[in-house]
This record gives sequence, C-alpha cells and structure tokens, in this order.
Amino acid sequence: MATSVRAAAGSPQPTDPPDEPTTRGSGTPRQDRPGWRSRLYRWDLKATPYAFVAPFFLCFAAFGLFPLLYTGWLSLHRVELGGEAEWRGIENYTGLWDSTFFWNALANTFTLGVISTVPQLLMALGLAHLLNYKLRGRGFLRVAVLAPYATSIAAATLVFAQLFNSDYGLINSVLGWVGFDPVDWQSSKWPAQIAISTIVIWRWTGYNALIYLAAMQAVPQDLYEAAALDGASRWRQFVSVTIPSIRPTILFTIVVSTIGATQLFGEPMIYGGSLGIGGGSGNQYQTLSLLMYEKGWVTGALGQASAIAWVMLALLLLIGALRLVSARLTRTKLEG
Repeated sequence: MATSVRAAAGSPQPTDPPDEPTTRGSGTPRQDRPGWRSRLYRWDLKATPYAFVAPFFLCFAAFGLFPLLYTGWLSLHRVELGGEAEWRGIENYTGLWDSTFFWNALANTFTLGVISTVPQLLMALGLAHLLNYKLRGRGFLRVAVLAPYATSIAAATLVFAQLFNSDYGLINSVLGWVGFDPVDWQSSKWPAQIAISTIVIWRWTGYNALIYLAAMQAVPQDLYEAAALDGASRWRQFVSVTIPSIRPTILFTIVVSTIGATQLFGEPMIYGGSLGIGGGSGNQYQTLSLLMYEKGWVTGALGQASAIAWVMLALLLLIGALRLVSARLTRTKLEG
C-alpha cells in the first residue's frame, strides 16, 4: 500500500511541464517569434513621443535655426537690398568696433535697461508682498495689476508720449504747478530715457509681481510662524524669510527683464514718432535693436545689421552664463 502511494506521488502529474521541448516536424525546438502586433506596439511606444515633438522641432528649424544661421552667414558678407552678397569676413564686426553709433546704442541700451529694470523689479517685489496678504478684493487686484501687460505696446506708448509732451503734456503741467520749469522729454537724453523707462516699468511691473506672488505662496507658513515666535517683525520676515526663499525666482526675473531690455524696440521707436528709428534727433535713446533696424531697412546694409544681431546674441548668451554662474555660487554657498 505504501509502495503504491509513493509510486503515485512520484509519477508525473498532468499539470507538470513536459521534460522535452515541443518540436516541429523537422525535429528542432520551436521558438515563439513576436507577432506583428507586438512589433507594432513596440514601434509605437518608441516612435510616438518623437512624433509629438517633431512639429516643434520642424517649426524651430524653419523659423529659428535657419534664420539664425543665415543671419550669421550674412554678417560675414556685404549685402544690400536687391544686391548680391560679397564676402567681407569680419569687416562688419570691426566696423562696429570703430563706429560711434554702435557704442552710443550700446550705452543707451545699458542705461535704459538699468533705469527700467531695477525700479521695475523692486516695485514688483513690494507689490507682490502686499498682494500676498489677505486683502479684500484680492482677486480683483491681481487681475488689475496684469492689465498693463495686456495693453498694446503701441497704445501704451502713444498715451505716455502725450503725457510727456513738452508743450502740453500733463507731466509738465504738474511740474509747473509745484514750481518746476518744463522739461524737454523728447530732445534731452536723460529725460527721454526716463520717459521710455516709465513706459516699460508701467507695462511689466504687474507681470513680474504675479510671478513673485506665485513664488511667495509656495513658501511654507511654518517659516513665518517660527519667525513670528522669535519676535521678528513683518519687515524682518520679508527680508529674512521671503527673499531667501524666492531667490531663484528673483534671479529668473532679473535675467528675463535684462534680455527684454537688451531687445527694447517698440517703446523708443513709437515714442520718438518720425525720429523714433534714429532714437531721437541726437540718437539720445537709440538702442541696439533700433540701430539694427536702421542699418537693415533704412540704409540697406543687411550685413552690418546681421553683425549687430549676432552681437546682441552674444550679449544675451553672456547674460545667461552670468546667471548660471551666480546660481551655482549661490547653491554652493547654501550647501556649504
């Protein structure tokens, strides 16, 4: 009886796998090959992401990369509208080095960038700090600060051009009421740049304020509660908690605003009216973008205009590199 039980236990069961591989008619083991549906699935899994991003790269190659490379090629040639390209090498760049108009435009771009970016970001930071509190109508105020950004550049510049008009502008009228002499906001260098910077500040302060506000709302409330328990005032909390917490956002807005200031074009052009392309009667607010436009479409020197465009690109890359170095130093300081 025990022998039959052991024999039954040692005998193969129907559910056990076969000891020998299944063979075909030729006697070779059969290897299951993936079907066409499996291959199609794997191909779809690998190729679909590239298909989704392909339109962006095609548009970038057509409208971004090709114009960039073609502009670089033009910058090495003497090209006029309707004419053939003539090889000049780096002559266009050396010509910019010796051009007083280029250095004047570069200096104007720098000064306009400073007097428009610094007050703009400081005001945006303070405005975001106020909007971060629980105020009545907070949603309406957040939409209201974004309204200047939604305004057309042409419309805003035309309104401010009337406000800063030297003869009948509201700004000079207010200055006259308080005892100051009228200011020539169009022909004088610094008044004209201040007027243009005012347009930029008015248009972009609310936009940057909302960026700061979004960063402030991500700061943990525990930090403010701990600072309040230590006796820190609201100003001390703002300086010691808010600013360090949103430092990456501040660096981001500085870089973006600096890039925008480097490409400043619409405001000075419309503000100057018929003299806007030249940056005023004495080029007192002509930026690099205006000089590039003047060289390319007024004088027809496309090679020089392309060289200016590549100089602007080099400046933007330099700004981006400085931002990366600053971020890395800040990260190293915090980790150390």
